Amino acid sequence: MYFRRIAALVAAMAMIVFAVGIFYAAPTLAQTAPQAAPAGPDAQTQQLGAPQAAPTTPVDVTQTAGGTGPQLDGISIYSLFMRADPIVKTVMAILVLASLWSWAIIFNKWIALSLLRSRADRFEKSFWSGLSLDELYQQFAQRVDHPMAAVFAAALREWRRAFEGGPPREALLSSIKDRIDKAMSVTILRETQGIERQLGFLATVGATAPFVGLFGTVWGIMNSFSAIAARHDTTLAVVAPGIAEALFATAMGLLAAIPAVIFYNKFVNDIGRYSTRLDAFADEFSTILSRQLDDKAK
Repeated sequence: MYFRRIAALVAAMAMIVFAVGIFYAAPTLAQTAPQAAPAGPDAQTQQLGAPQAAPTTPVDVTQTAGGTGPQLDGISIYSLFMRADPIVKTVMAILVLASLWSWAIIFNKWIALSLLRSRADRFEKSFWSGLSLDELYQQFAQRVDHPMAAVFAAALREWRRAFEGGPPREALLSSIKDRIDKAMSVTILRETQGIERQLGFLATVGATAPFVGLFGTVWGIMNSFSAIAARHDTTLAVVAPGIAEALFATAMGLLAAIPAVIFYNKFVNDIGRYSTRLDAFADEFSTILSRQLDDKAK
């Protein structure tokens, strides 16, 4: 859906540039056609002289017609920014800041998710190593540094509370199981929300950055037409700076939006798989605790 919007935006920009190019080429195409040579009795024959020799001295071919428009002494990112209108500069600055913050979030989430997966692997290796639940609780209760350990600690904490006054009665087993399941569910929800923090910024940048760049594009083209009206000149030297600034603003919007959309989708999928892994662990652990509750109630 979003890539379709980007394609439509690029197509719209291509049509705008094509239309502007036709507008500037119109005066050249509208030149008067050469008149036909006279024919008939009134026509007179003119004797053509010998062609003149080509000049041997250097000839100045600098074009002076059309006034003194802005000179394009090279196009670079810095020159495009410095020649831009204040509003276009503001748009570019917003897009640069949004892109930098997006990349900071991307690297942070990439490292955080990698650490969570590696810690979950180590925890599951310890969990299925044959240690007792009490030994595991003493090992992980004091340093809950990842969601899977937090789920384990929350469930076993609720388990221990059920046995504080001695073995529970058989009538209370179902309520104990419900409390343990709810404790794990709430912990999973809280930990997942913590992992998803700041992903909304990536979604916002991916959805709005192209339109912010499009605003700078429209403003730059408006400045180009204003320059035409002020100078009464349709040469490319007058309008090229404004068009270059406009297209550069659009390019910056796309450069900010495309990585944000790509990594937002990646992180959402990775977090979804990790949340599914937490749910599977919670179901397995709930089954183990439920079996032990039934054994103790006998």
